[in-house]
Amino acid sequence: MSLLDYFSPKTLPAHAMPYIIAEAGVNHEGKMDLAYRLIREAKEGGADAIKFQTYKAETLAAKHSPAYWDTSKEPTQSQYALFKKHDSFWKKECEQLQRYCEQCGITFLSTPFDVESATFLNDLMDVFKISSSDITNIPFIRIIASFGKPILLSTGASTLAEIAHAVETIASFGNPLLLMHCVLNYPTDDANASLGMIQTLQKHFPEYTIGYSDHTLPKDMQILETATLLGARVLEKHFTFDKTLPGNDHYHAMDKDDLARFTKRMHAILASIGDPWKHLETEEKARQHARRSLVTAVPIARGQAITAEHLTWKRPASGIAPTFYDTVLGMRARFDLPEDHILTWSDLEANEPLVP
Repeated sequence: MSLLDYFSPKTLPAHAMPYIIAEAGVNHEGKMDLAYRLIREAKEGGADAIKFQTYKAETLAAKHSPAYWDTSKEPTQSQYALFKKHDSFWKKECEQLQRYCEQCGITFLSTPFDVESATFLNDLMDVFKISSSDITNIPFIRIIASFGKPILLSTGASTLAEIAHAVETIASFGNPLLLMHCVLNYPTDDANASLGMIQTLQKHFPEYTIGYSDHTLPKDMQILETATLLGARVLEKHFTFDKTLPGNDHYHAMDKDDLARFTKRMHAILASIGDPWKHLETEEKARQHARRSLVTAVPIARGQAITAEHLTWKRPASGIAPTFYDTVLGMRARFDLPEDHILTWSDLEANEPLVP
């Protein structure tokens, strides 16, 4: 299934695997060979898409923009200074990455952070992603929506009113929309993941598919499993080729091994959930042998009317089911029936009233 298929919640199979986006961001460190490696490893791990970020520090942050991340992991004190380290990839590089993604069989995405990058990315992607940080940037949302393409909207650090305003803005353009629950902490403690918000978004925006953009530490990937079971149909998580590297992102990102473990477990979990209606074929032996039949508790003479004292119920279910207990009462034995006999309909006849 393509990402476009996930924008209509009513047409998705209930047991479909979530669509998985490996958020590479700028973990390529400005090196094309590392970006290619990220693409290959995202595909190997089972991701459906890999997403980068496209920006220039000058258009993203003021020179005096304080850090809001864990400075013990990334000591840079200025957003501008950090973004400047990683803003070398632009139009040419994105075109090369998109072509390489095609070769590897994985969808290319990149989040634009300015009008110029949005414009050239429009030629490279079928779907746009709007960052949580831009959910109140209504002028920019209008520009993205004007391209007429489906939009993934992250909702981190947002109130319901802010989400609704962005949704209304996009809806006015008619774009297909998918909302991504997100907590905008790097990393997010498991206890603060607020996964219940997935169902809150489903309640308030029932016409849209809900996804989840995760910033928790990968560990056992249980947060993504829980998010899926709560209804998230698209999952996004930061992705790296080496979690031991210094910096703001690598240490809380998943790698291809984390991703592979998750996809394997998620396939097994969803297989165990199955369709909304269970199929009884696998339980047929139990239906035949563990259920009960009506059985004679005492011998019954031919022609005798059946009473409650004549009946009990025992396994297997090869005879008359106890469901028909009230029907059997008052019927007559067609033959002499011994004790512990499993009753069948051929043993009985209706107790017809005498004709005067």
